[in-house]
Amino acid sequence: MHIYFLQHAAYDGPARLADWLTGMGHSYNICHLYAGEVPPRFEDCDGLILLDGPQELDDTERHPWLRREKKLVSRALKSGKPILGIGFGARLIAAGLGAVVSQGTYAETGWHTVTLAPDSPFDLPEHFEAFHWHRDIFGLPEDALPLGASSASPVQGFAWDRGRVVGLQCRLEATHSSVESLLSHAPTDLNQQGPYVQSREEILADPRRFDQLAALLDRVMLRWLASPVG
Repeated sequence: MHIYFLQHAAYDGPARLADWLTGMGHSYNICHLYAGEVPPRFEDCDGLILLDGPQELDDTERHPWLRREKKLVSRALKSGKPILGIGFGARLIAAGLGAVVSQGTYAETGWHTVTLAPDSPFDLPEHFEAFHWHRDIFGLPEDALPLGASSASPVQGFAWDRGRVVGLQCRLEATHSSVESLLSHAPTDLNQQGPYVQSREEILADPRRFDQLAALLDRVMLRWLASPVG
């Protein structure tokens, strides 16, 4: 398959996702929306991955490309092609499916436990530690199945249309390098107050955490690209 990444910030790229696609024999391109690149023609890809970013969903005045991206997402949701979103990308998909997106009670930054929902379709452990970098949250879209919840976020992800469409609040694609980039370019996220905001030192304390994320990402991606389409 040929996958297009839609990237929303120079410092927040595909991370482990790029290596995973290459390793599984898929190809990809990256559309740098933040730099003014035009979204791909829908016919030029077999699937879309919408990456995280610092934007607000309705901030089309500062980011006029958001209008084009939302149209592309709407078309993808109706098309039968696989589409996956992470963080901001997941919120775009959730909104496109009619779910409410709003600011959460607490910011969630660093390593926190996700508890799998009883009806979750994801092949993941009942409890697992994931990396987080967000304040906004989304509701569960109609006819979607939930991933699970953390203490700060009641919906950590969802699958829709038999798993063809996936939204992830948690950052399973994160690597030590990608998180260092976040910490360097968006350090003000660590200044937010609340019980679920960790320090730089806490976040980078145990590199083995990133290796453990790789197995979780593998399960999600294999299920996503194996999902029935049409």
